[in-house]
Amino acid sequence: MLSLLLALLSLPVYVLMLWPLVVASRRVLGVRIGTVRALLAAAFGWFVPGAILAAVRPEVVHSPGAFVGLLIPLAGGAFLATLIFLFLAEMAAPGGGGLGLLGRIRSLRRRFSRARRYSQIMRIAIKHGLGPYLAGRRDPELAGHRYAKLARSLRRALEDGGVTFVKLGQLLSTRPDLLPPVFIDELSRLQDQVAHASADDVQQLLRDELGAPADEVFAEFDQEPVAAASIAQVYRARLRTGEDVVVKVQRPGVREVVERDLDIVLRVAHSLHQRAKWARSLGVIDLAEGLGAALAEELDFRVEARNIAAVVAAYPSGDVSLPRVHQKFSTERVLVMQRLDGVPLGAAGDQVAADQRGSLARSLLECLLRQVMLHGVFHADPHPGNVLLLADGRLGLLDFGSVGRLDTGLRGGLQNLLLALERSDPAALRDGLLEIVDRPDDIDEQRLERALGVLVAKHFTHGQAPDVEMFTDLFRVITDFGLAIPPAIAAVFRALTTLEGTLAVLAPGFNIVVESRAFATAQLGERLRPDSLRRTATEELMTLLPVVRRLPRRLDRISGALEQGRLSMNVRLFADERDRAVVTGWVHELLLAFLGATTGLMAVLLLTSTGGPVVGDDLTLNHLFAYNFLVISALVGLRLLFVVFRTQRQNSLSDRSGP
Repeated sequence: MLSLLLALLSLPVYVLMLWPLVVASRRVLGVRIGTVRALLAAAFGWFVPGAILAAVRPEVVHSPGAFVGLLIPLAGGAFLATLIFLFLAEMAAPGGGGLGLLGRIRSLRRRFSRARRYSQIMRIAIKHGLGPYLAGRRDPELAGHRYAKLARSLRRALEDGGVTFVKLGQLLSTRPDLLPPVFIDELSRLQDQVAHASADDVQQLLRDELGAPADEVFAEFDQEPVAAASIAQVYRARLRTGEDVVVKVQRPGVREVVERDLDIVLRVAHSLHQRAKWARSLGVIDLAEGLGAALAEELDFRVEARNIAAVVAAYPSGDVSLPRVHQKFSTERVLVMQRLDGVPLGAAGDQVAADQRGSLARSLLECLLRQVMLHGVFHADPHPGNVLLLADGRLGLLDFGSVGRLDTGLRGGLQNLLLALERSDPAALRDGLLEIVDRPDDIDEQRLERALGVLVAKHFTHGQAPDVEMFTDLFRVITDFGLAIPPAIAAVFRALTTLEGTLAVLAPGFNIVVESRAFATAQLGERLRPDSLRRTATEELMTLLPVVRRLPRRLDRISGALEQGRLSMNVRLFADERDRAVVTGWVHELLLAFLGATTGLMAVLLLTSTGGPVVGDDLTLNHLFAYNFLVISALVGLRLLFVVFRTQRQNSLSDRSGP
């Protein structure tokens, strides 16, 4: 009984001894570790060096002075043993963050599901010859027809991978600044290949979302879908008011599939970012995160309903018809819209009169350009399947799951870019381009202007109208100068490229570049009208008014300080964060080198000395200090080597980060 009481009383003392190791191990590993597991690891950590010391130098255990003198080596050994214990424990049985037994079982099920899906994806990649690229390797002789073969293999692998990977390929097809044209062309042909979802599952989803069976909500509901994609299926229906509608229903279970695949995509992206320089040059982590954000919007049909409302508000003209959303029947997984009576443009064939093709193409282009340039909300995927030829001869736009948004600054930059193309002015083209890209600090603007001058001379001075090849050359210039296109601008170029293919189906020979320049010129003419100039001048004056009001007071302060000899100018040294980082790194390395060399030299001197108080058999106080200094010197030296090699590796990767 007494021994049990003593053990209970001494328990807080043991915990206090173990807790520093618990805290240090959590900080080093950077993961959450349960308290019980951490305490067990710390106890194991203290036991190992103690047992080794008792076996090698048993006399030290019975000598308090010697034991205290060896405390630093013992603590270092305990810390290392603690980390090893935790590493092996996490490998054998992951902690799970305190989920409990049920949570652990569910976690194991998710891990098993992810592992099975990951193995399936790996089999698809290996089947299409992409295995070496997932391992971080790249063919150094990749060029020409081998590029085309790789692009075709990538497209087929993404199609076999399912909805998430098809969307990833479609996202990559919007980045001509990252991928060669052959990849952009191939990925632009990605199509969802899915079977129809079960009718019973769809009816159950409608009942869950609308609160009643489809037969009670709608006067008529066609059980056979008119279109099926990887995210949703579309059905014809009629409201009880008699209005014809289409009902977009999310595929049952697609959210779970997307979330699981997104987790895999993010894990693969982080792995490739660490192992492959071509992946870092592509920015695979940003692409994966952008894919996650885009799919999150597509899985919420309320976002698409807001997109439709925004685009309708941005284009109130009736030249191109846009559907109206029935908010009463629309939820997160169900979207009910006005049915546009027509056929997809790709299947219209000769139904369009020859004399109307040009005007329809011009109306469609103007519709998109007005959305982009004037309102900043635009349909980002106007392919022929999303454009209808209506029964009344007009065009209609469908599928607003992919919508782009531009702020005022980017819209102004695009307008300036189009006006510079209209004037064939390389300097203005450079300024407009730098307004819409992420500008690096060390760009050579004069060399960029010369490169754009070559582009202008190639496409605008031969007496013929420029074509879409001009955009390919423009993206090549952007890539050569290391300029990064923001996702919103990439969506604009993708929409224009997609629209160019749609207009080629509608009106062969229609030149989208010439018509876009004409649109920009017309908008400039509208801005030069007296009422527009007056409105613009008023807006600018209202913006400048606060500055003008403060200007006299500031001039008075400057002149007063100059008159009294108190005018001075402060310059902040190392104001740039990068300069501070470089200097801090140098000082850090110098301090580590000095500390390591000093403690090492002191250890050598003390070990070679023969004096000092005796604390054990053949062990003096000088030797105890020497052993401690040796441990400190070794740890500091290892830390210095780690810092140096990591810095060299990062510099090497940055020098070779090109694609």
